[in-house]
Amino acid sequence: MRKHHKLLFHRFMPRRTSTSYIAAAHLSPPTTATSSGLGTLDLLDAGELAPTPRLYHSLITACAQSKNLADARAIHAHLSRSCFAADAFLFNSLIHLYCKCGAVSDARGVFDGMPGRDVVSWTSLVAGYAQNDMPAEAVGLLPGMLEARCKPNGFTFASLLKAAGACGDRGVGEQIHALALKYGWDEDVYVGSALLDMYARCGQMDMAAAVFDRLESKNAVSWNALIAGFARKGEGETTLMMFAGMQRNGFEATHFTYSSVFSALAGIGALEQGKWVHAHMIKSGEKLSAFVGNTMLDMYAKSGSMVDARKVFDRVDQKDLVTWNTMLTAYAQYGLGKEAVAHFEEMRRCGIQLNQITFLSILTACSHGGLVKEGKHYFDMMKDYNVEPEIDHYVSFVDLLGRAGLLNEALVFVFKMPMKPTAAVWGALLGSCRMHKNAKIGQFAADHVFELDPDDTGPPVLLYNIYASTGKWDDAARVRKMMKATGVKKEPACSWVEIENAVHMFVADDDTHPNAAEIYRMWEEINMRIRKAGYVPNTDYVLLHINEQQRETKLQYHSEKIALAFALINMPAGATIRIMKNIRICGDCHSAFKYVSKVFEREIIVRDTNRFHHFSNGSCSCGDYW
Repeated sequence: MRKHHKLLFHRFMPRRTSTSYIAAAHLSPPTTATSSGLGTLDLLDAGELAPTPRLYHSLITACAQSKNLADARAIHAHLSRSCFAADAFLFNSLIHLYCKCGAVSDARGVFDGMPGRDVVSWTSLVAGYAQNDMPAEAVGLLPGMLEARCKPNGFTFASLLKAAGACGDRGVGEQIHALALKYGWDEDVYVGSALLDMYARCGQMDMAAAVFDRLESKNAVSWNALIAGFARKGEGETTLMMFAGMQRNGFEATHFTYSSVFSALAGIGALEQGKWVHAHMIKSGEKLSAFVGNTMLDMYAKSGSMVDARKVFDRVDQKDLVTWNTMLTAYAQYGLGKEAVAHFEEMRRCGIQLNQITFLSILTACSHGGLVKEGKHYFDMMKDYNVEPEIDHYVSFVDLLGRAGLLNEALVFVFKMPMKPTAAVWGALLGSCRMHKNAKIGQFAADHVFELDPDDTGPPVLLYNIYASTGKWDDAARVRKMMKATGVKKEPACSWVEIENAVHMFVADDDTHPNAAEIYRMWEEINMRIRKAGYVPNTDYVLLHINEQQRETKLQYHSEKIALAFALINMPAGATIRIMKNIRICGDCHSAFKYVSKVFEREIIVRDTNRFHHFSNGSCSCGDYW
């Protein structure tokens, strides 16, 4: 039965026949009264050609290749008037044709008007919905298909699973999986690949991996589906392992594979592994298209190598909007405001169609670079490009004003917004109040965040920090009590550093590492040398009600400092140190890292949740504006 269904589906697929050149030869600019552009129809009407199913199929085949909807409708109308108006094979071909032209409603009209439907009819429409971003409609056909006692085949299940994955509905996907098991299609390599892709898109990587392991015959599609699933989940190390496994099993990576791997590595900032995959891609002869180049560029930028990111940007063939925006976003993340402005203006000169992401990136760059005048200019420019500001643009603009210390202006801007401010807008203002230690506006902003998003754990922590940093310990204690009552916990800070393809993670006061004693001795040496160079610990960043000596001690073993000491022990002289951190770097660590970069003659790049800091020769790329 399985072979029979496959034959039916292949019979349905348009094939070039000995007469297909007739249709192709007569496809020309619209000249007939119907504007169909099919001279063959004129020959049929004039009696110069005899109508046959084969001739109509040739017309449909040629039209499917050109995806000309007007021609498709003309062929359909002509066929409906012919003696073959009830030919199921031709009407199945018409469903396929309309779906290829993106006219799924026309395909549904053909389907609904058929006197009898077979598995090809149902499968063609299911596939058409799935391929035209209408997954719910595709899945919605299954009950009717089963009621009509029409058994789905492998192609039906592959399309249904693709639709279920696009919906992200695990429950529906599991029901289709059960049906595939019932009809014996679960071990088919194409159905299996669609099945694991569905689970991967629904975030169920355990199930996806289990399906993959049970596949007797794996192919490049199934490997790519698994790799893409782990990449979407942000599991960089597992993605890389799957990529290596794909190579060992003799399957060549495609641009889809490389794009997924680069995306995963960008998430964990694994520069060395990224370089290895890049080298592998070059050896394979894969062209640096925009599709792969965009994710590679993002990987280098998020791994702390702007030099490599810019090289990729310059080498990408046929840059698209995503390429330009990704480079602009990288400048914004590094706080390179002037470079971002120059890049933005180059986009305008090149006639690139700017969109919401473009303006969000340039506003972020201006905010991180302290370019208030430029930020205001670009915010006003959005209307010149018919780009309607979204809530993220308002958040970024509030951040722009707040970082610059214009807290009152930012508050007025929030009140004048044409839409109701969200928790994110008030959160941006609250973050600025933490930066500038403004407890009055900070409390006001925090109240709004609590009301709009009571489950957000960030604002209470920020408010506590504001009170603690300004010495208002009673107010800080009140906030701490509220946090305890509502179960709010501060996210523990951690930092990690990549050395020789291994990632080492640390938390504050970490003594769990096998080399902890050596690491602490190294930090004591670092601390002694940078103090001689002028470093003075800033105890304002210890937000505990303790004495000054205890405050100074608390500062010394932040997670990024431990990671830095470990890197200095284990990395060769002169090598750039790249540290990742899950929260914002503190001001004292920022100051210490500047001194370390000068005393130890090292470039240090820190990626925190907000941006990159590039320390070199005693200064930081942020210009201490962050």
